[in-house]
Amino acid sequence: MKIRGGMLLAKALQEKGVDQVFTLSGGFCNPALEGFMECGIPVINAPQEQTAGHLADGHTRITRKPAVCLVGPEGFAGAVPAMMEAWGERSPVIFVTGSSTLKRQGSGGFKEIDDVSIAAPLTKYSVSITDGERISEFVDRAWKIALGGYPGAVHLSLPVDIMFSSYEEDAMRDERPFDRGPGLPARAWPCPQDLERVLDAIRQAQKPIIIGGHGIWWSRAERALEDCARRLNIPVFNVPYHQKLLSEASDVYMGLADVHQYHPSQEAIEQSDVVIMVGARLDNQMNFGNPPLFPASTRLICVNGSPEEIEMNRAADLALLSDPGAFFAALGQLPPLAPDWIESNRAWRARWVEDMLADIPELDDDRIHPLQLALEVQNAMSAGDWLVIDGGNTHFWSEISVNIAGHRGLELGNILHPGTFSMLGVGVPFASAAKLNNPDKNVVVISGDGAFLSGGSSIEAAFQEQLPIVVVIDNNGGLDCISQQQERLFSNQAHFATDFRDIPFHSMFEGQGGYGELVEKRADIVPAVRRAIASGKTACVNVKTVGHISPIVLATTSKRDKASIE
Repeated sequence: MKIRGGMLLAKALQEKGVDQVFTLSGGFCNPALEGFMECGIPVINAPQEQTAGHLADGHTRITRKPAVCLVGPEGFAGAVPAMMEAWGERSPVIFVTGSSTLKRQGSGGFKEIDDVSIAAPLTKYSVSITDGERISEFVDRAWKIALGGYPGAVHLSLPVDIMFSSYEEDAMRDERPFDRGPGLPARAWPCPQDLERVLDAIRQAQKPIIIGGHGIWWSRAERALEDCARRLNIPVFNVPYHQKLLSEASDVYMGLADVHQYHPSQEAIEQSDVVIMVGARLDNQMNFGNPPLFPASTRLICVNGSPEEIEMNRAADLALLSDPGAFFAALGQLPPLAPDWIESNRAWRARWVEDMLADIPELDDDRIHPLQLALEVQNAMSAGDWLVIDGGNTHFWSEISVNIAGHRGLELGNILHPGTFSMLGVGVPFASAAKLNNPDKNVVVISGDGAFLSGGSSIEAAFQEQLPIVVVIDNNGGLDCISQQQERLFSNQAHFATDFRDIPFHSMFEGQGGYGELVEKRADIVPAVRRAIASGKTACVNVKTVGHISPIVLATTSKRDKASIE
């Protein structure tokens, strides 16, 4: 029996356990779509390719299992921003392009584009399948590369002549590996001598802290992190922008390792004698491991699960190649510290919460501060609900509010937000992915107006799939984060090309059959969000806010000196 190349692709992905595909249906991809249909793999048709990519990324971050983004040649260009966002978070999405004919490659074929070269810098593996009989082999290779070591997106280009041509159903099945199921990715176990050097440094520490990164999430070691930190009385911080590892309500979690958004992290780092970074990179957010963020007197240890990460962390005083889970198992055998150090961190956090709440400017009831908005939204939410954040200043203020609400005891199901590249427009697709995977939980998005405009068309997928997410718009009438930077850079202290007109976002939702409500007073936020949740519809609460500069923008910009928050 012979089947099309697209069917071979679908069967190979089904064998790996792929349970969700996102696409914008195109003619180049029809054989693959037929294959997914016959294999019973759900396919969601998005309104644009970038949305399909963000949906696949969100689904992958939540499940920690690769989802597929399938696009045509011209659609590939639209999916590139989503590919970049996935790359920043090292999300192992499988991007598949139905591409121009292989037979006449380089001759100006219909919609011919060098997708392999474009995707190469944004993925771990980008390749054109040159022989239909090897489709299963390429899928197997891409899957293992995506999940192995330092995870990341991969890209397979399937030329249209191979997509439509017919091949034996068991093509190349007489070659190893005979079992092409999902398997388990290889993990790095630490060299005993290297591990002992690291543990010896930690044994001598009196004030260690742990800074966790997304490597912990992808290795599924977040529970091991919490158990180890609790047993040893070590405070835990999260690298900014990456997947949250512990609940903000955890008794060992303090906040972001960000001296601007969470000021006590500066005290903790400055007073620490050992900083243990696990599954994270010494990149710009960590000042590349240098003072003044990390004092010269503090010993810096980096633990990473792949040689690639170790090479990026060359500034560390000690580096250990180890799966995070294996490292926490060994670390947890050390004797616990006296509780004084972690109690000091808890006290700093409690004082910070009080100070942040006290510092909210006194505004009239009809002028809403963005921090007040984020806090009130969480007041309307329940334990186990999912929160998604999207935007510039909206993101920064919401991160602060999440720590405050967590300190007060709110334990959300999880939090999703843009990654390293601060890509606007991911909020609605991520929320849709969260609702797909957690249909019995409420999912709420806090999105800046600019962020929603960047990816607002993605709301159609939520309507189409009947996903009752709630989108709360922080509507301050412009790109507030950028305008505030301009006002500190431009000689006339003005801002330029950053304003929006008064957009009735709530009416847009109502026009599509959803729920919409305009809020102009702080007291109305909680009831409005609860009504939106109770409506059971895809909903929008459009909140008129007053722009206020966030601590991170205030701290890192000054008039005519800095153009951005770098």
